Parts: sequence; C-alpha cells; structure tokens
Amino acid sequence: MLNIFMTPIRAIRMRYIPLLLIYFAYGASGFVGIAENFWVKEELHLSAEDLVALGVWLMVPWTIKMIFGQMVDSVKILGSNRKVYVYMGAILMGFGTTLLIGLAGKVSWLSMYPKESVYIFASVISMVGFVMQDVVADTMSTEVVDTTQSDIEIKKELAIIQVLARLSLGIAVFIMGWLGGKLASVYSYETIFTLSLFIPFISIIGVSLVRLNEVDTTPLNKQIFFGGLLFAVFIVLIGYNDIPYSQEIVFVVSLLVVLYLLRTLVGDLDPSTVHHIKMAMIIIFVYRAMPMVGPGVQWWEIDVLGFDKAFFADLSLIGGGLALLGMWILANYIISQSIGKVLIWMTVVSTILSLPILGLYYDIHTMLGLDARTVAIVDTALSSPFDYIAQVLMLTLVAIYAPEGKKGTWFALMASLMNIATSAGMLFTKYLNQLFVVTREIKEADVVITQANYSELGTLLWIVIIVGFLVPIVTIWKFDPKEREAS
Repeated sequence: MLNIFMTPIRAIRMRYIPLLLIYFAYGASGFVGIAENFWVKEELHLSAEDLVALGVWLMVPWTIKMIFGQMVDSVKILGSNRKVYVYMGAILMGFGTTLLIGLAGKVSWLSMYPKESVYIFASVISMVGFVMQDVVADTMSTEVVDTTQSDIEIKKELAIIQVLARLSLGIAVFIMGWLGGKLASVYSYETIFTLSLFIPFISIIGVSLVRLNEVDTTPLNKQIFFGGLLFAVFIVLIGYNDIPYSQEIVFVVSLLVVLYLLRTLVGDLDPSTVHHIKMAMIIIFVYRAMPMVGPGVQWWEIDVLGFDKAFFADLSLIGGGLALLGMWILANYIISQSIGKVLIWMTVVSTILSLPILGLYYDIHTMLGLDARTVAIVDTALSSPFDYIAQVLMLTLVAIYAPEGKKGTWFALMASLMNIATSAGMLFTKYLNQLFVVTREIKEADVVITQANYSELGTLLWIVIIVGFLVPIVTIWKFDPKEREAS
C-alpha cells in the first residue's frame, strides 16, 4: 500500500514542476466557482436552459483547438511557439476576470450593456485563454521527458506525466475550491473575483521557468489551420446571427470537421494502431456524452435543503481531496488496465453513488432520521475519486501515439473530439431541461417575476441516472478493443 501511495512522489522530477504549475492554474479556476454560481443565481436572469446553452457555447473554444494546435506546432510569435501562447492566454483570462469584477462592482463603464451579455462575453474570453494554455501544456507534456531512455521507458514517463498533471489539477481543485467558497461566505463577490487574478500569474510563473527538449517547428498544415479557421468563423456567424438550431448545427459540423482532420493526421499510422484508437475513442465519446441534470439540482439544494456557500466549500474540499487521493492511489491501475475495464467499473460505481441525491429529493433521509448535509457529505466523499480517471486514460493514449512534429495538432484534435462529446451531453441536458422545466425564484425590484418550481427535478434525476448507466455499459461491451482483440 505504501509503495502504491509513493508512486507519484517517486515519479516527480524537477523538470516537471513548472509544467505542473500551468495545470495547477487551470484547477485553481475553481476558486471563483461557488461565488460565481451564487452570484449568477442572485444577479442574472438566466434560466436553467440558458445556463446549459451557455455551457454548450463555452465548449466551442475547446472544439476548435486544432487552430491553436497548429499555431503551437508551426507559428512563432516573438521567436516562440510555446511560451508566448501561455502569456497570451493569461492576458485573456485576466481580461475576462476584470469584466466580472466590473459587473460585481457595478462600475459605470459597464452599465450601458446588459449584465447577461457581458457575463457571457467574459466567460467566453476567459475560456479561450484557458484553451490556449491547455494546448501548450499538453504539447509541452511530451517535451519534458528524458529522451535518452528506451522507447518503453519514454512511454511510461509520458503516462506518469499525464497522471501527475491531473494530480496537480486535482490539488488546485482541492485547495482553491474550498478556499474560494469559504472566502465567498465572508467577502463580497467583487473581492472574490479580484482575488482570482492570481490564477493567470501562476501559469506565467510556470511557463517562464519551464525547460523543454528542443523540437523543430513543422510547416503549417494549411488544410487543418485554414479549415479550422473557417470553421471558427462559421461558428461565430451562426451564433451571432441567432440562427435556429445553431447549437445543433455547430455540433454536427464540428464532429464532421474534427473527424475529417483527425483522419488526415493519422493516415501514416499503422492500421492496427488506428483501429485501437478508434474503438477506444467510441467508448470514451459515448461515456462523456451522457446528459447531466443541469443547474436546477444546485438551486434546489440551496433553496430547499438550505446549503450555503460555506457548506458548498466543505463539499468542494472533501470532493477535491478524495478525488486527489483516489487518483494518487489508483495511478498504477489507471495506466495498466484497459480503457473498457476501467470505464465499466466506473459506470457501475458512479450509478450507485448517484442514488443518494435521488433519495434526498424524495425525502428518504428524513424517513431514516438522517441529516441532508450528512448524506451530501458521504455521497461526495464516495463518488469524488472517479472524477478524473477517464480524462487521464484518454490523455495517456494520446501522448503515447503523438506523432513527432505534430504533437500540438494531435493533442488539440483528439481533445476537440472529446469536448464535442461533452457538447453532445450538454445538448441532451438542454433538451431534458426543455421537457422537464425547473425554475428558481427570480425577483425584479422586490417583485417575484418567476416562481420556484422543482416538481420536475425528480424525473430529471431518474432519466439521467438510467441513461448514464445503460448507454455506456452497452457501448463498452460492444466496442471494448481489448475484448474484441481477444476474440
């Protein structure tokens, strides 16, 4: 047991630490999560469907990562095709945060614009900054390895770097989510948003200190770059002109474009490798495309169960800490088992651990003489270790097969496909929230303009739990590459 626990510690090298700071900065974005959720609930007139729809649009920058990937591989700015993009991302993150500070502080220079529009713009700008940094970090994760080792040792090091990256992210979630929630229960929203400006500075420190293996730039793949650029323009035009079914159109086109570009990039890999990757990606795509309940469940927890900012901070601490511990202990298991085996185990356990929230909705805890907060704490403690495993599996696979000279584009396209899967899940979530409407109380000048209504929340919970169990299990059984290879 001690040996398992010590595995990540023994694997850490000084050359990894600056890179891990960039992943830490991404995890630290959860510092404002609790404050932002409460602020949106109290200040903005956005419905559950609106917020889910915003989530779909926020996935778009992740979908067009191939543009940033090509730039990281081929385009130098001020003599750099790595660090400069992290600096640019930090500037965008800082600008988005400044807009939030202005909204929370009700500054005059923003008063001429609708709060909802400024919030959406700030969210998108910040997300673009995070995406730029993520592309560079993933690319650099293949460039801090010791290249004097054998191919087998290099593959092992690539895998452990992905685990360490998720651990760094998890440590940030563990510490910053709790800290931000606790501070939000004491200080104003404006203060919390202002404090969050430390996040881009962490990534700046990391990228300023990182030392990378020398890698030559490759010629710009004009088909991928300009195709991705046209795709980005298409998305902006579709969204700006508010075309009916714009999100669905963007999803279908995104999927087709990314699959086409990915096919052109992997053309020189051997057929068995391509087949294995395709089978594994089908499983993870479906796994990540499962619908969620939406923001209504948190509104219900706040309004009906009485959960406050401080309690959500405690849940964040417990969830982040145990997710970190679970990832730490399971590091060897994650990198040695088949994707299908791990995901089918996760699906079963996650389904069982989703039942306590369902029980809270139907007031079963009262019948059993249990406190709602106790049930929530236990549920969070048990379910949190499974949060990052699927992502680590995918990134490990991507890192192992990353083509030399095309790593930035490779990571970007593979990650784009997984983010499109998440967009699919958000679209399904939007449809469910259209069918089963959950509303919170909204006041305007102390007049209630929307009544709280959580009567449909139970149906939403049931559907999400059942679909989230059956669909992944069937998909894994049918497409698990290890099982099909064995047969």
